[in-house]
Amino acid sequence: MFSFAHIEYLLLLVLLVPALLFFLLNRRWKKKSAQKLGDAQLVQLLTAEHAAKKFNLKFWFLFFALAFTALGAANLRMPGATEQVNRKGRDVIIAMDVSKSMLADDIKPSRLDKAKQFVSKLIDELPDDRIGLVWFAGKAYLPMPLTADEGAAKMFVQSANPDDIPTQGTVLSEALLLSAQSFPTEGKRYKIVVLITDGEDHDENAAERARQLKEEGILLLTIGLGTEEGSPITDPLTNDFKKDKSGQTVISKLNEELLKNMATANGGMYGNLQNTDAMVKDVSAVINQLEKKSAEGAGVPLNYVHLFVWFLAVALLLLVMEPFISEKKKKANEA
Repeated sequence: MFSFAHIEYLLLLVLLVPALLFFLLNRRWKKKSAQKLGDAQLVQLLTAEHAAKKFNLKFWFLFFALAFTALGAANLRMPGATEQVNRKGRDVIIAMDVSKSMLADDIKPSRLDKAKQFVSKLIDELPDDRIGLVWFAGKAYLPMPLTADEGAAKMFVQSANPDDIPTQGTVLSEALLLSAQSFPTEGKRYKIVVLITDGEDHDENAAERARQLKEEGILLLTIGLGTEEGSPITDPLTNDFKKDKSGQTVISKLNEELLKNMATANGGMYGNLQNTDAMVKDVSAVINQLEKKSAEGAGVPLNYVHLFVWFLAVALLLLVMEPFISEKKKKANEA
């Protein structure tokens, strides 16, 4: 089935409404202006060299160029070839915090960059497992469902940034809920959620949600990023430190106690991501202790066929052709 990788970019299509409205109002204004002159022959003489149809054509070129650009940015895709796999493994959902507090650099080069390094290396250590990705801040969403395509997973990880989720905050319980819902209900594969966050905002429902995961047979591994001392957060737009309502510099700190409580409630593990290689080793060791359940006969997409290039190619062609459309009529001797 067809799907959009970045459905939020379809909001660009909303811009087509005011563009079309402006075009229609402009045509109405031109018509009324011509009527005010009164003399039809004079109007015809003044507009003798103007081709109204070509003006309209130029607009439609730009209109559809914007439409195809929006569709291209949303990245329409369809599943590629599938293979009937006969391999054993587990289902692992990696829930990564992409809130702005993850831009703090008390962990070098930043908490978010450190998290990306960790996830990429962890994926390499789980070749027989299906990986799914959940991004969260004030909201949580699923950029990639469970798949055996390690390359696609690592591509999504490297492109993650705070702009992916406009609503800021750190709602851990919602991230855990979406992660749990992202596992298939059928099958007997082991289910693991790897939660990577600084846990900055206190979510009173997080520990309870961790207990619910245990009841559903889902193991929770919490990975903390940051230090007790914390660090200010640099706003990439202003290149200045983030301030609170009173004008004081915000210091983002690791909420280690919350993450430990969540791991305890679930019966999982907690780790502080200081050394990437050591943490990858610890987490993969815990996951590899779980017996691998057979997934024989499951159809697994090898990759997606991305169609964005065709939409962007059409948009580029329209933009290149538009300037060459003259609004002047051809003279008889030019025809």
